[in-house]
Amino acid sequence: MKILVLGGYGLIGDAVIGRLLRDGHHVAGLGRDILDAQRRRPVVRWIAADMSKLLAAEDWLPVVAGMDAVVNAAGALQDGPRDRLDAVHRGSVVALVAACEQAGVRRFVQISAIGTDPASANPFFSTKAEGDKAVTSSSLEWTILRPGLVIAPAAYGGTALLRALAAFPGFIPAVMSRQPIQTVSVTDVAEAVSRAVAGALPPRSALDLVETEAHSLADVLLAFRAWLGLPPARIVPIPAFLGRIAAVVADGLGLLGWRSPLRSAALVALARGVTGNTRSWNEISDHRLQPLEATLAAMPAHVQERWFARLWLLKPLVFGVLSLFWLVSGIVGLIRQDAAADILVSHGLSPALALGTVLAGSVADVVVGAAILVRSFARAALMGMIAITLGYLSAATMLAPDLWLDPLGAMVKAIPALCLVLVALAILDER
Repeated sequence: MKILVLGGYGLIGDAVIGRLLRDGHHVAGLGRDILDAQRRRPVVRWIAADMSKLLAAEDWLPVVAGMDAVVNAAGALQDGPRDRLDAVHRGSVVALVAACEQAGVRRFVQISAIGTDPASANPFFSTKAEGDKAVTSSSLEWTILRPGLVIAPAAYGGTALLRALAAFPGFIPAVMSRQPIQTVSVTDVAEAVSRAVAGALPPRSALDLVETEAHSLADVLLAFRAWLGLPPARIVPIPAFLGRIAAVVADGLGLLGWRSPLRSAALVALARGVTGNTRSWNEISDHRLQPLEATLAAMPAHVQERWFARLWLLKPLVFGVLSLFWLVSGIVGLIRQDAAADILVSHGLSPALALGTVLAGSVADVVVGAAILVRSFARAALMGMIAITLGYLSAATMLAPDLWLDPLGAMVKAIPALCLVLVALAILDER
């Protein structure tokens, strides 16, 4: 079959594409940033498109033409500069379904979420429910799959946060640690999609994909810590108000383009519990969904998983420290520009050139220190930091080599700061 997978390089979408390829299908994947995906899966026909801008059936018709099935594995957690929930979850799905009906697409698989409700005050759950309604109101052979907490070898968003908290040194911090969670292996989700597109599931079915038994969040974190091979640690409950403060900060970072899983929508989902009903799946399938223990055992962790878990929580600290360092450096330079210029004058520069150099350098420091806080500018800001540092070290070496022997180590300290920039570049990618 010819199958289109929306969100094809995401946590679920990538696993679905891998399974469909093994089944022998011809697969196309759609997403906004497809360059990395093209390199990793060149056999897939990748389509670069932003779903939030495909809001009419005519926009989708060229995309779905000739397809036998469509799998919608795309989604977003919360509104932000890169994400518009109503457009992605509802508007584009309404248009897509209409296009599929016009183009003669036979089957449609919608990856939804546990807890969708059109009356929910949370936009994630309400817009997801509206998208589901558009699917169920169609004439297509549809299947709606509602996975619990999806566990995969890859880790984005909430599952990355779980790994990071599990790897916390000395203890494991947890907000609402007693809330129930039912997990599902990403391989089981891909299996369900495979069966749905093949017609092996009853058409027009809505199915929860969750393990049989629920675990508390604390138990999930302890299981992840053991999976990482780290020494046992106790769970330390974090007051709910601290979680809300963290969510407000994460929401603010979301406005700057950072997609933190700590945002308010995630806390709302956790507060209601991530649980579903296994009965509907068990009644139609002989494939039992794996419990958490089996899921983790099937993807053993090694040193790279421990590296990732430890670095993940350090990432905001790295970027915050770099921003503060460059902002303070620039502001101090502007406040004490005369003193800084005097140093350059003492090494042979004219007063005018020295003052101009100090002002230009200080402004550049402030610009890159502020730009690194905005996700879309972060890479350029980091490259600017490298260029400025190398320029500073080169110019100082030529004009005032004696500064290398300064007892306060101003020149020497620039080198570890440069190394921290390289670390930030290495961990910048989100998926």
